[in-house]
Amino acid sequence: MDYKKSQIKEGINLHVIQTQKFKTNIISIFLTLPLTRENITKEALISAVLRRGNMQYNTAEEMSIALEEMYGAGFDCGIEKTGDAHILKFYIETINEEFLPQKEDILKKALNMLCDIVFNPLIVNGAFKDDYVEMEKNNLKQIIERKIDNKGRFALERCIEEMYKNKPYGLYKYGYVEDLEGINSQSLYKTYLEIVKNAKIDIFVSGKIENENVKNIVLQNEQIKVLENRQTDFIKNEQIEDIKTPNEITEELDITQGKLVMGLNMKQENLEDQYIAIVYNTILGGGANSKLFQNVREKASLAYSAGSNYVRQKGNVFIRARN
Repeated sequence: MDYKKSQIKEGINLHVIQTQKFKTNIISIFLTLPLTRENITKEALISAVLRRGNMQYNTAEEMSIALEEMYGAGFDCGIEKTGDAHILKFYIETINEEFLPQKEDILKKALNMLCDIVFNPLIVNGAFKDDYVEMEKNNLKQIIERKIDNKGRFALERCIEEMYKNKPYGLYKYGYVEDLEGINSQSLYKTYLEIVKNAKIDIFVSGKIENENVKNIVLQNEQIKVLENRQTDFIKNEQIEDIKTPNEITEELDITQGKLVMGLNMKQENLEDQYIAIVYNTILGGGANSKLFQNVREKASLAYSAGSNYVRQKGNVFIRARN
């Protein structure tokens, strides 16, 4: 495997991962923004609206037909939060042209389609299409309201909210229901324009590919050409507070199985500390051979499930153990 990173423009980077292991290529675009209470709901909504249609393919049906014509390519999108950053992610997976019945530059087609989805959305009278915005507002409302249905996930989210109260990382990545009412197609499009102008953009391409060929395809794309340079100094590496007294939160719900979540912040001064934290998490609860699973779940039968996750939170580490 060979990895190469190159700068397309200031704040816009191309990452090419060459590998012979797979028969498909994956193209991904990540838009990274600072986590803010003001915009987090809008950003989650924008990610959903963009997949509904663009100026090249006006509807989801047209997009599906185009994907099928690319030998059943797959498209998906979503949002994540990493540290104090909110990330809108989009990707297309296609078969490598080496396995096509006839020579066809399917990589270029896929990249152009993904760029149309992200940077050339369907605009009606200077705004997003009203129907798409309203439908996705309802969908997003259901996602936010249903987070309590998965009690294990809900307990984890509540733990993060309490650990990072009044801090960006404590925000829920899908936003908040009370913000949806004040969002319309015009205000959402205005926020979208700010995102395209200011977000840190990373384009990843992996598969049986050539670095220079991929770079040329990206540079020739009309949507990439019009993007401007941007500053990305909002991505910082702050240290955590030194808190010595544990904070215990208890909430009562009408359930038959209780959920226990413990969060631990670890200072991470350098890359070696990150590897240590990953190993520590694996020993503690990162799999079926972990201490937590073997002792709490298998030997003592004190929990229906037990495990842990490692999450890098900027320069810090958040490890959660759950049962």
